[in-house]
Amino acid sequence: MIEVKNVTKYHSGRPVLENISFRVPGGTNLGLIGPGGSGKTLLLKIICGLVEPDEGNSFIKGQQVQGLGLAELTKLRFDIGLLFQNYALFDYLNVTDNIAFPLRQAGKHSEEEILKMVQESLNKVDLPHIGHQYPNELSGGMKKRVGFARAVIPQPPIVLYDDPTAGLDPVTSSKIFLFLKAMKEERGVTSITISHDIEGIKDICDNFVLINRGRVVFYGSREEIENEKMPLVRQFWQGFSADTLG
Repeated sequence: MIEVKNVTKYHSGRPVLENISFRVPGGTNLGLIGPGGSGKTLLLKIICGLVEPDEGNSFIKGQQVQGLGLAELTKLRFDIGLLFQNYALFDYLNVTDNIAFPLRQAGKHSEEEILKMVQESLNKVDLPHIGHQYPNELSGGMKKRVGFARAVIPQPPIVLYDDPTAGLDPVTSSKIFLFLKAMKEERGVTSITISHDIEGIKDICDNFVLINRGRVVFYGSREEIENEKMPLVRQFWQGFSADTLG
């Protein structure tokens, strides 16, 4: 469903991503982990066509993303939900209109249906009464949940999550992870989840990619990562500070 082949991206003449390759089979969730600044967010943007790699390609549903025209890329993105690390909410729209935005763009639902779906989404992220508020009135954790609701409300077959529980309390984080797991099990969603909450994603991901300094240092299943002998991988998986990775 998602494939990354030999993706490399340079900055100031030096690679920030170097020869990245992996596959995400349909209906599975890949955990994308690694220290901060290792290129995980940049890689998600390349996968969905927001950033062009200098070398290599990404494929979604067998279709090469790089080289697509604007119309083709726009059509492809209707199949992709993306939760941005920095929320990316529209400041001039209230919460209801922010969440409703992708549904209105798709044009497949009546306004009555859209408003009902938005309220159901707000209930699921424990924010039932904030539809009238604007982003500047929300805390960081609330913005994260609104962004999550917007990403999944069109029920896309593919979702890319950039740190979906960052800034959330443990109880809310647990609910979000359970929701991600349910989406995969009940609707067969294919997803990539970036997270620094290793304990939180252990039970929701089928496979893991660990990136350090722009390179893949591990790619495999939970069983394989738990039996991995490489010190760097063991340290990160067992919860050592990312600072110890160098």
